[in-house]
Amino acid sequence: MTEAKKKRPNLFRWLWTNYLHRHWPWLAAASFFMVLEGTSLGLLAAIMQPMFDLIFVEGSTSALWWVGFGILAIFFTRALSSVGQRVILKRVSEKSSAEIRSALLRHVMGLDTSFHQSNPPGYLIERVQGDVGALGAVWTSLITGVGRDVVAVFWLFGVALYVDWRWTAVALIGIPLLVLPSLLAQGFVRRKAAAAREIAGRMSTRLDEVFHGINPIKLNALEVYQARRYDNLIDARVDAEVKAALGQAIIPGLIDIMTGIGFLAVLLYGGAEIIAGDKTVGEFMAFFTAMALAFEPLRRLGNLSGALQVAAAAVERVLQLFDTQPTLQIPDTPIAPPSAAPSIVMRNVALAYDELPVLRDANLTAEAGKTTALVGASGAGKSTVFNVLTRLIQPQSGSVEIGGIDITDMDLGALRGLFSVVTQDAALFDETLRDNILLGRSDVSDARLEQVLDAAHVTDFLPMLSSGLDSPAGPRGSNLSGGQRQRVAIARALLRDTPILLLDEATSALDTKSEAIVQEALEKLSKGRTTIVIAHRLSTIRNADKIIVMDHGRVIDEGTHDDLLERGGHYADLYNMQFRNRDD
Repeated sequence: MTEAKKKRPNLFRWLWTNYLHRHWPWLAAASFFMVLEGTSLGLLAAIMQPMFDLIFVEGSTSALWWVGFGILAIFFTRALSSVGQRVILKRVSEKSSAEIRSALLRHVMGLDTSFHQSNPPGYLIERVQGDVGALGAVWTSLITGVGRDVVAVFWLFGVALYVDWRWTAVALIGIPLLVLPSLLAQGFVRRKAAAAREIAGRMSTRLDEVFHGINPIKLNALEVYQARRYDNLIDARVDAEVKAALGQAIIPGLIDIMTGIGFLAVLLYGGAEIIAGDKTVGEFMAFFTAMALAFEPLRRLGNLSGALQVAAAAVERVLQLFDTQPTLQIPDTPIAPPSAAPSIVMRNVALAYDELPVLRDANLTAEAGKTTALVGASGAGKSTVFNVLTRLIQPQSGSVEIGGIDITDMDLGALRGLFSVVTQDAALFDETLRDNILLGRSDVSDARLEQVLDAAHVTDFLPMLSSGLDSPAGPRGSNLSGGQRQRVAIARALLRDTPILLLDEATSALDTKSEAIVQEALEKLSKGRTTIVIAHRLSTIRNADKIIVMDHGRVIDEGTHDDLLERGGHYADLYNMQFRNRDD
């Protein structure tokens, strides 16, 4: 159990300390309007006594005017204050929720790759969007309840006490009925609200998987199967939400019962005093109006106890993310990374996922400014080498040096700033091609951008697009072909202009024509850089300065293409198998 679950957070303290204190002038203005709105109910109840006694009983014409305009002023004030506090609180709610979402997203993006491997995207989306949304909706109600409803109840009970404190005591005779059931209901609501938020995360995960895998779903006729799985989650969430709503409704229901008992008792007790002439009708109507007007804010305040549990469940989930910290150790005084194309050395690197070894005492050297290729069967550990070099994952033992500097002695951002990566699945965003290449940079001249586009052969297909460089790439680059996506990714890497280049199967999914174009662009990109290439097509790395052969996480051979073929062994077997299959 996490620390966040062991110790329940104080909702208001956490919100105020981290976010709401920045908006205190707006909250002060909203509080002023809420006090006005709450006070207006007390004034409305108080004015009932002169209205009945002076106007309806005594028939005073002068009282008719000042009582009438007094009531008008009360409702006018109530209308203005209601509008003011609602608009202000909405602004603060949206701004603070946006700040929490932004902070949470930044925090989650900074967590280790292992965290993202164990937490699916849909689950995290629901945390950032759904949980914060639920929190924002509830805290507005909580502040309104404290600022408006508590003030209203205070003044209304003040009027009731002024009329007759004994009537007030009699009216509250049903309060003991609230205590134990309320405590039980709050715990019930908290559990069910937490369950509903958890199921919502699983629903988002399911949708994320469905929409990202829509083509395999269609090709395998899995629509009914996937819909049924989602339906099961819907049913579970409906059940949890209904039970949470039941718990939330119990407390206002108990207030209804308490109020009914109180009114009955007051009517029997106070009615006898009115009949005897000890109290006036106006006094009774002022008291009755105060208690009747207190009924609705009391119900809202009772409902807030359940809403507070919903908010607390959301806060716990949000704090669980904030409490999760990266496990990668960052040096207090990092060493500056090399500026020129550096050498890369891995020494006795071992890495395992749980009980599954991926790298086993791997040793390799990539010489500065040269191209080194990694080859081997699937699962040999080639891609894992890339992840280790960039510290996306931390090996259990061994060391990695870049330019003679241990990568654990560098700042993480500076280390990753050494690399440009082009993979077989070019990661493009649903933005324009220009945005995908610039990635937020504003210091790139038109001449430099044109140079990059030419070198990456992006200009070859720009005339075919409706808006050229400002054409949308589509979700995950779906508006472009595989070769076009690769060329955009290469242009991005050229513009990044880093001393190290990592190429992971960059041409494996392309046709022959596209492969030739992309290969030419990659050769331009590799010049003057330390380049490490992962390739299944061995024909694409024949000219590499060094080829490193991996098998089951170990480096078993290395040399040039001709040397490895001449020696025979694992590389020669892979090469002969590929060309024999091509001949077949």
